[in-house]
Amino acid sequence: MKKFVSYIISHLRIVYLLAIMAITVTLILIMFPNDFGRVKYDYTVGSFWRGDDLYAPYDFTILKSEEENNRELERIKSESTRYFHYDREAREKSMARLEASKLRGASLSLARQVVALVYNSDGYYNLGDAGMDLGDHPVVVLEGNVGQEMDQNKLMSPYDVKKFVFEAVDDSVAAESLVRELVDSILCPSMVFDANRTHLELDTRLSQARFSSRMVQQDELIVAKGQRIDDETALAIASLEEAESDREMASYDVTIHYVGQALLCIIAFVALYIFLKNIKHPMLDDIKKVTFAFFIVIFISAIVALLVRTNPDLVLLAPVCMVPILMRIFFDMRVALYIHIVAVIIIGNMVPNSYEFIFYQLVSGMMSIITVRNFEKRSSFFAVALVIFSTYSLIYIAGVLSTDTTFASLQPERFLIFFINAILTLLAYPLIFLFERMFGMTTNLTLLEISSTNTPALRELSQKAPGTFQHSIQVANIAEDLINEIGGNSLLAKVGALYHDIGKIMAPLYFTENQNNGFNPHENLEYVESAHIITQHVRDGIALAKKYRLPAEVTDFIRTHHGTTVTGYFYAQAKMNHPDEEINIADFRYLGPTPFSRETAVVMMVDSVEAACKSLKNHDKESIDKMVDNIINDKIDHNQLNNCPLTLQDITQIRSRLKERMMSIYHVRIAYPMKQS
Repeated sequence: MKKFVSYIISHLRIVYLLAIMAITVTLILIMFPNDFGRVKYDYTVGSFWRGDDLYAPYDFTILKSEEENNRELERIKSESTRYFHYDREAREKSMARLEASKLRGASLSLARQVVALVYNSDGYYNLGDAGMDLGDHPVVVLEGNVGQEMDQNKLMSPYDVKKFVFEAVDDSVAAESLVRELVDSILCPSMVFDANRTHLELDTRLSQARFSSRMVQQDELIVAKGQRIDDETALAIASLEEAESDREMASYDVTIHYVGQALLCIIAFVALYIFLKNIKHPMLDDIKKVTFAFFIVIFISAIVALLVRTNPDLVLLAPVCMVPILMRIFFDMRVALYIHIVAVIIIGNMVPNSYEFIFYQLVSGMMSIITVRNFEKRSSFFAVALVIFSTYSLIYIAGVLSTDTTFASLQPERFLIFFINAILTLLAYPLIFLFERMFGMTTNLTLLEISSTNTPALRELSQKAPGTFQHSIQVANIAEDLINEIGGNSLLAKVGALYHDIGKIMAPLYFTENQNNGFNPHENLEYVESAHIITQHVRDGIALAKKYRLPAEVTDFIRTHHGTTVTGYFYAQAKMNHPDEEINIADFRYLGPTPFSRETAVVMMVDSVEAACKSLKNHDKESIDKMVDNIINDKIDHNQLNNCPLTLQDITQIRSRLKERMMSIYHVRIAYPMKQS
């Protein structure tokens, strides 16, 4: 048991990857509707049949179209019979109610005329509470088990009573009152509506309705390879799907279905893992980033699943291109593309018309990645939205022309769907802020916001330590230039350099760049105390970074810009002035860690070179070259660059570029030999 626990702990990252992959696959399978046992062919009306010739495997009937079925149902409903029972005591009941009423004089006389008129007709009915109308439906009156069809023109209803009274009475108010009294309190229907018999007869006719048009014989050709699929052919294919689905249901195993779907998802995720592992992408070493990637796949899957459940025809409303956009913002182009491919493959397996869905999403996703390489402007999102809308539209137009060969077949509502999709994609912008907070990651948009020298931290640095502030700006400009040359996130390097020395805010006068009156507080301190104050600016910087809520990626520059080096001047002075004492080098050493990225390593070198060159008495080419070489060699000799991914070629470029920049800053000119005549 201990060995098993030890194994799990030592492989915790792999265990987490497997767990989150299992959770993602499970959620995807739950979210999407599953038509268990349903046989589906991949086709759309107007397209060409891509498969082999399709023959009927057995006899089956072709179902009518939905429009034809609706017409048939409406016909049956319109021809359904209304059944009544005859009440022979209705006249006597009505006369008794009339005599017991409060009607007097002319109203009573008129009421007697109405009663006589009503019961001298073939029948009186009142469907006020039945929730049905008589319309043109056949009418049958039942007496026992015998039914007699009646002529509607010879029957009377409350409407006929109202018409008769209003013709006889000039006062409309009095007429209305009399009608209400007659219909509600006096007249008893001689024909009582039989709702049960009426609905039973309607249900019977509906159940016997024919929803098939013709029989397809076994081995009959349904659709040939390359044949254009019209409405009639599509109906035949759909009917075959229904017939095959009914047969499949008899032997269908839901568990195996889920296992198959899960395996398809797992294969896609494993392929993504192998790719990232092969290129040694650092994303796999960061649990937060892995969690974020899986979360985005779940997030977009949920949106698509909701549309599939609501209306499958609107599946292209889903802003699937948010996946590559968000991945490109947080990671690099390769990761964005491969995660998008995996997401589209998995979701495409769950939606109708998979080929169409995958084609739309893959092409538009690639175009959205290519459109803007980094999102440093808000306008970039509108540019991407425009590209997505244009890509969808062009694919749709090309598809229509390839099948119908005419612009007349274009459906305007499809362009509305594409437009809404592009607008929804703009939601990626506010989601960036949310995801940054949720997963503790930083994007270029955030870096841009804090790169302004008007932020609280940099404003305080400029006020309390102006020399350090100018030094930081100089380091930031040079670091950005170097990263642009060797490759990396130049914006991150620039921002990291701007904040790398903010710890000096706490004790600015102990640093030479801020001493402008000739006073040096270190003259009254022991060397160990001075070294402690100098190294303390890293710890103070980390504390200030927390205070100002700087991203972790920026705080890394504060922690690593001195690595584990030693405050050389104070250490050398301590050894020289106390030759008989054992000097503890740890008292003079920065806590580190050493740089672990290209950007932090470059800032470390630029920081040291810029400060050292500023202290040179002679800023000539030889002095600058020697100083740059000495500093970089010292970093290499003391293992400060061991943990960063810089190559020897990168370091050579950095040397050369640093020398050029230093000479440019101090206006050093190279002396060219005089031309010999």
